[in-house]
Amino acid sequence: MNTADLTTEAIQTRVRELGDWFHYLNLRGVQTAPDHFLGDYPAVKWQRFAHALPADLTGRSVLDVGCNAGFYSIEMKRRGAARVLGIDSDDRYLAQARFAAEIAGADVEFRRMSVYQVPSLGERFDIVLFMGVLYHLRHPLLALDILYEHATADLLIFQSMLRGSGDAAVVRRDYEFWERDHFEAPDYPVLYFVEHRYAHDPTNWWIPNRACAEAMLRSAGFDIVDRPEDEVFVCRRRESVERYGEEVPA
Repeated sequence: MNTADLTTEAIQTRVRELGDWFHYLNLRGVQTAPDHFLGDYPAVKWQRFAHALPADLTGRSVLDVGCNAGFYSIEMKRRGAARVLGIDSDDRYLAQARFAAEIAGADVEFRRMSVYQVPSLGERFDIVLFMGVLYHLRHPLLALDILYEHATADLLIFQSMLRGSGDAAVVRRDYEFWERDHFEAPDYPVLYFVEHRYAHDPTNWWIPNRACAEAMLRSAGFDIVDRPEDEVFVCRRRESVERYGEEVPA
């Protein structure tokens, strides 16, 4: 049956069949996660930084890494993006995303793929969304390096859960071996390691403070051009990146 012909009851049934939803979506009046502990998420976050992205994405390509149920992928298509590819390593989320996109009438491609497999795509995207993924990765800086080297043509939209200090220290380029006081400063870049679980989630591995998130982005080769929301950073890809103290052309 064409999804355009689905009744409200049929949509409700399919939403239940697809399991627990993390994205709270409104699918023609059917709410996918009405009891979400974060409320109307991620719409409430999107409302706080939507203005920081181009309103017209006509002709542009978008890669949504860790797309979950496809909220951001669908929003990018609504802004006219020519090509939107959403990737996730969870088949359940991808099934939800495909159904949500069909109900929304959004032509979005979804693939099962981790961020570490992005080089196999062999293409760059005008905009890369990397929303709520970093802290689920065992190798977060590698992921950022991959997005710089193999995926991002211009803009990276980055969001991560942050803990610790909300300030960011101005860090010197070098310290002597015996200097150690800066490590105790709350605004020094820190990446907290979660050995077991955080928020009952065994996939939460690393949680940065603000200073660390910014430092990791710069280290990977991105300049932060805007911070429209506490956890969201709009980044532009640099033409060269520093590796082991030397500038290396991209």
